[in-house]
Order: sequence, then structure tokens, then C-alpha cells
Amino acid sequence: MSSHDSILRVGMVGYAFMGAAHSQAWRTVNRVFDLPARVRMALVCGRDEPKVAEAADRLGWDGYTTDWRRLVESDEIDVVDICTPGDSHREIALAALAAGKHVLCEKPLANSVAEAREMTEAAARAQASGVRAMCGFNYRRVPAVALMRQLVADGRIGEIRHVRAVYLQDWIVDPQFPLVWRLQKDRAGSGALGDIGAHIIDLTQYVTGQLITGVSALTETFVRQRPLVAGSSGLAAQADGNGSATGQVTVDDAAVFVARLDGGALATYEATRFATGRKNALRVEINGSRGSVVFDLERLNELEFLDATRPAAEQGFSRILVTEPEHPYLGAWWPPGHIIGYEHSFTHQARDFVEAVATGADPAPSFADALQVQLVLDAVTRSAERAAWTEVEPALAEASA
Repeated sequence: MSSHDSILRVGMVGYAFMGAAHSQAWRTVNRVFDLPARVRMALVCGRDEPKVAEAADRLGWDGYTTDWRRLVESDEIDVVDICTPGDSHREIALAALAAGKHVLCEKPLANSVAEAREMTEAAARAQASGVRAMCGFNYRRVPAVALMRQLVADGRIGEIRHVRAVYLQDWIVDPQFPLVWRLQKDRAGSGALGDIGAHIIDLTQYVTGQLITGVSALTETFVRQRPLVAGSSGLAAQADGNGSATGQVTVDDAAVFVARLDGGALATYEATRFATGRKNALRVEINGSRGSVVFDLERLNELEFLDATRPAAEQGFSRILVTEPEHPYLGAWWPPGHIIGYEHSFTHQARDFVEAVATGADPAPSFADALQVQLVLDAVTRSAERAAWTEVEPALAEASA
């Protein structure tokens, strides 16, 4: 089947940072990959009409609306892409699934376990009618991460003993940085934990094929009051310097926890937005009985791999340049050695989603997978509150089926 045989008409809610990344993916995916359906960027939604009109034109959408319900209910939309703050994920996703739309929802899936369970149950019901739902953990789609998973699954590092994961940023180190939505619990659900900690939780569970079963955690909020600035949002907001009106930060600035995986490995995690000098530093190292493998997002075209089965005199970490056509996703891109970037992970995400929807396959990560991440986030929060080891709650039977 050629990519011209069917059309998937996409409606996207939200047009800021993630909306721009998703738009780039929708614009590009059919120009790179031969897929069984062609994407049409039909409609984008935002509350501010002048801004969403400008975004529609700049990002390549056919039209815009200020009412997400109109988008969800439209007969001209097949896919609803949710790129909004976490407090609206549940309502939009439930409405979209009820309307028979396929759903791609940004991470974390929801602001609470209860919301995530409800969304997962709705996705399971919709699946019976051929409706597909996926959560957007884009780092799974970095080719080096996909190769890392292959090496682990093929037994190249043996029995997993240690998982070491950090995600470090510094964009709110300045106490005069404004109180944007990501610093408000009612909008974001949590702080560094849900924003970037969710990524390393999902990535490590994906790569190892093992689930986190229990945690012991600490969280901290270093700056508890921040300036109120009208209209500020996202990572690029700036304080106006007045500092007169302030509001309370209601999320964590940093979270650290140790964990046990169901395969017996010990794991450590750190997520912070106060690592001065670190802009977007995600690093995962896995140590096994036969070797080790390391991924660093700031060198996303590379893996470090150590094969401990080689003679001791020949051992050492080797650099794998992940740009060969045999590597995941890369056969569609450039000749070997020509590197790709952050935005390509979203194009690969769109590729996998379109292919799953068009062929009737189940996309991953599913809402059930995202619920598992939410359960870990919840256990970390409860552990930090109690200063005690905390078991991760089991997922719903329907979600794990």
C-alpha cells in the first residue's frame, strides 16, 4: 500500500514547545518514510486566537480553532494530538476516544494515578473499536536508545545488575525566573519528577524490559516563591525584573530516588532543574554481568559499549556511531556518519504512530505503559513524603492485559 492510499487528518491541541516539535514531525514524516497513510495537518487549537492563528501559519496547519471540543468532535479529524499542560490531558483524551479519534498524548499521561487509570481504561475500551492511543515518550525513538534496547535484549551485557539514570537541567536556577505553569502543581502535576523524571523512568524500563517495583525517594523545592509575570509560559519565559508580585511554587525542583527492578537490578535516578550549567543532560548507564552500555543525550548519535567477554587486555568502552542504515530508523535518512538531532525523535514517533494506526497494530508506549510510569511517579512522591521505602502499586488488570 502506498502512502497515498489513505489520509490521516490530524488535529493538535497546543502549539508551544511540544506543539512545535510535533508539528515538525507531522510535516516531515511522509517526506522521509514510506508509510501506509499520509498525514494531513488539518487543525491546531489554542486559547489565544491571534497567537494560534500565527502558529497555524508558521507551523504548517490548514486551519485553527480556539475550542478543543470543536476539534475533537469534528468529522474532519481522525487523530487528536494532545500537547497541552497535564491538567487538561484527561478531559481531552477521554472526549477524543469517545468520539472515535486516535490519540497521541504527551507525557506524563496525566496529573494523577486516578486520571491515568481512567484514561487507560478508556483507551482499552476504544481499542476494541479499532481506536488506537499512544503516549509520547519521544526518547524511545532516538536510534541509539533503540539500539541500546536491542543490545540488552540480545544478552550482550548479560544479567542486569545496575541502572544509573540522570536528567539534569538548569532553566529555573535564577530565583527571578517567573512562576510558569510547569511550577504549579494544579497545572503540571509535579515538577522535575514528572517533567523529566518521567522520561528516564520510561527509558530505563523500555531499554531493560524490567519494571520498577519499589523506591526510596527525596524531593526538594529550592525556590519556593517566584515572580508573577502575566503571559509567561514554558521554558523561554523571562521575569520582568520587578519582583513585586510573587506566587508559591507548588512542585518539586529536584527528585532523587533509589529503586529495585523486577529482574533484581538496583537503580538510581536523579531529576533536577537546578543542575547549574546542565541544559538538557540525560544519561543512562546499564551495568551487566557480561558488559555495560551508556547513552548520553548530548551525544545522541553515539553509544558507549563494553564487552566484558573479551580478553582483559582488550577490554574498554568503545564508541558506536549510530548512523548506519542497519541501525533503527536510520535507513530512511542520510549516508553513514551524517548525524541526526533531537527533532528526529519526534518524526520517528510520528512514523511509528501512523504505521500502527494505519495497519491496526497496537502502538507503544500505550496508555497502559504510561500508567506504569505514573504509578512510579506516585510511589516516588509518597516515599518522599513518608521518608520510607514504598512499593509501586500494581497496574489495573485491564491495563496489563
